[in-house]
Amino acid sequence: MGSARVCFVDELVERVDGQDRVLGVVTRRQAIREGWLHRIASTVCRDERGRILVHRRSEQLLRFPGLHEVMVGGAADVGESYEQAAARELAEELGICGLPRLLFTFINRSGLSPHWLGVHEAVIPDSLTPALDEIAWHGWLTESELHSALSEWNFTPDSHEAFSRYLAFRTAQP
Repeated sequence: MGSARVCFVDELVERVDGQDRVLGVVTRRQAIREGWLHRIASTVCRDERGRILVHRRSEQLLRFPGLHEVMVGGAADVGESYEQAAARELAEELGICGLPRLLFTFINRSGLSPHWLGVHEAVIPDSLTPALDEIAWHGWLTESELHSALSEWNFTPDSHEAFSRYLAFRTAQP
């Protein structure tokens, strides 16, 4: 019986500068290893009642297996806007078609390496069929329940800062 070989295709991303201007194309692995800025798109998903989607990452994922997340997202492909990347990630991870609304971007220094994080928001149906290879569990929490979960559950490194910035952004809106 032969041994199984796993082949990982590293995704190409745009290396960007401190003003989010493209410097060139690199692999995501290289950007992480070298600490180069690149773009990540994420979306806070709410349902019609205002609850927030929280999910636990699959144990098979290379980055942060088994940890909880407040947002759905991933790296922006070469030539892809934050909004396009967020929409693609929603389709891939949740089977949802739509265009999330970009709220803000910031340089996120938590996680594996520094990156520009585009934070989006989308109102989505509360009935989902997530990709099982990406999401092991999901649930809808009120903001109060989510605050408790953030202190009790294990979340990805960027979940805390990104969510607190998201709440501050929402509070500052007229």
